[in-house]
Amino acid sequence: MPEIIVRTKYLDKISPFINKPVIKVFTGQRRIGKSYLMLQTMDQIREHYPDGNYVYINKEDLAFDFIKNNDDLLGYITTKRKTNKKNFVFIDEVQEIANFEKTLRGLLLEGIYDLYCTGSNATLLSGEIATILSGRYIEIPVHCLSYKEFLQFHDYQNESKSLLKYITQGGMPFLIHLEDTDQVRYEYLKNVMNTILFKDVVQRFNVRNFSFLNNLVAFLADNSGSLVSANRINEFLKTQKTSVSTRSVIDYLYFLESSYLVHKVSRYDISGKKIFEVNDKLYFEDLGLQHVLKPYDPARLNKYIESLVYHYLTESGFRVFVGKLADMEIDFVASKGDNTIYVQVALNVAEKKTFEREFGNLLLIKDNHKKYVVTLDEYATGNHKGIIHVSLRDFLMLDM
Repeated sequence: MPEIIVRTKYLDKISPFINKPVIKVFTGQRRIGKSYLMLQTMDQIREHYPDGNYVYINKEDLAFDFIKNNDDLLGYITTKRKTNKKNFVFIDEVQEIANFEKTLRGLLLEGIYDLYCTGSNATLLSGEIATILSGRYIEIPVHCLSYKEFLQFHDYQNESKSLLKYITQGGMPFLIHLEDTDQVRYEYLKNVMNTILFKDVVQRFNVRNFSFLNNLVAFLADNSGSLVSANRINEFLKTQKTSVSTRSVIDYLYFLESSYLVHKVSRYDISGKKIFEVNDKLYFEDLGLQHVLKPYDPARLNKYIESLVYHYLTESGFRVFVGKLADMEIDFVASKGDNTIYVQVALNVAEKKTFEREFGNLLLIKDNHKKYVVTLDEYATGNHKGIIHVSLRDFLMLDM
């Protein structure tokens, strides 16, 4: 079996909180690598606390099926604890345990536990749960492999054929254990997609209209990176003989976002400094999963590279919006602390009209923040009136 590769950037994020009185929560889409990260965290802690008491619960393992609610959870942990030692508790897929937050809060207050868990649903830290755990947890969002991680995991060189492989197969970590053929890897990705839809959407939200759900995810795969609204989706579905209310569309979109399968990107008025509440863009967490629903098509390369730029900005810690400047669109406005950058994405800017649009839109933004034009062109380089022109491969290798 291939060596397990450490995703250092996530371990670096959690290290400052080890043995601190906060609950550490890895969140993200199912099969994204959260379980491995938690086990790697456990190994890291063992090096520093070899005499600690370690309690591990995996809700995907039938051996722990008896832990169904907070009382079951408390009872099990109590039988495993050691009062004369620090107890390190790790719970995988904690959202499968009803009212888990009540037990975690109680354990935290006892002072002899250091708590870690993973979750595959955004409702894990929302509403009443967030209120109960307020100020008592730190969230570590986990994403599919970045391009740099992809090269490391697969032992590829940073070259154009590696980037194409990343675009076509995506960045799900488990792919390194499979034969390197589209047929084998897409079969695995198809099973992951079905698991996400069934466990994290259908079961969790008691979805009954399976036909509508399937049509909706197919529509999103076909329109990833385009401005969409609940009304537009509703009108399209009517042409497919699927009639549902706009409210249902909004609800089902929320279900899919909560599973981390897709991410919503709102529009931001650069001049007015306000966020619009309609016409968002949606991107899939992983391009490989998107291709399960809508097979890879070279004609859609511009949307694929836009998706990769969005994900790299997000996993680099930026809050990302689609920019609006008068009647023009800026692909991404990304901010992290006091740092803001603007990014335009295109296949190439060889044609004068395209060059003027991509660079011209950015030149209209009258501030001193960094501005990029990212293209698939391998020879993209240079600086045009302060705007950095960079190839996609080089952009994905930057330290942002």
